[in-house]
Amino acid sequence: MTTPSPDLHLVRSLEERALNAWPAQQSALCGGWLLRLSEGYTKRANSANPLHPTAAFADTLRVVEDFYARHGLPPIFRITPLAAAGTAEALEQAGYRMVDPTLLMTMPLAATDWSARDVLIEPTATPEWSSGFAQANRVPLAAQAVHERMLAAIAMPAAFATLMDQGRPVAYGLAVAENRMVGLFDIVVAPEARQRGVATRLVNGLLGWGKTQGASSAYLQVTATNLPATALYRKLGFNTLYQYHYRIRS
Repeated sequence: MTTPSPDLHLVRSLEERALNAWPAQQSALCGGWLLRLSEGYTKRANSANPLHPTAAFADTLRVVEDFYARHGLPPIFRITPLAAAGTAEALEQAGYRMVDPTLLMTMPLAATDWSARDVLIEPTATPEWSSGFAQANRVPLAAQAVHERMLAAIAMPAAFATLMDQGRPVAYGLAVAENRMVGLFDIVVAPEARQRGVATRLVNGLLGWGKTQGASSAYLQVTATNLPATALYRKLGFNTLYQYHYRIRS
């Protein structure tokens, strides 16, 4: 039994929202691909993303490789359902292997009280949020300043959440709202606070904020191999809409 193909109009609208929510420091449009640069911090912000592919892929491959070589970074392709048929196979033949298969999950926000106690929400990333997130997520010191610049560049309404447990910050998350949808990013729980329902409370708080921004549905991206996270999101009501992966040189 084959999985039905997702609605590409919906996929494109979600891709645009996610790109806006995680802005790169620099970007260029080439042949219907968006090439993003952020000093090498995260593959999402340093990869070529298909939007409306128009050029022959052999030309795109050459342009992307030259572009990232000029900026001293390895070429990375993010392959979504918007990529033309045969793109992944062409990259395989060119020596690019698949890494980090990821799920894009969505859910409707029903008339439920999504609020959560002890979730502090700020409209910008405070120094306390940034340092706490970096510690909980083990962000290297050299990458922390890049991360902060990317967060400061978010142009859409954003919520930076901190969950307090017994007076201590133990979890962090980001939500970005755009056009009746809210996206969840950077969900992280301190190791000592895991398996205690903390992530559920944090997500509920962010979804509640999304409702106040007029969102009627939510989306998130989660690595397919992160089984605890995918199980949590399915329990909350999220379902997979489509998958994507990255291609890097072997």
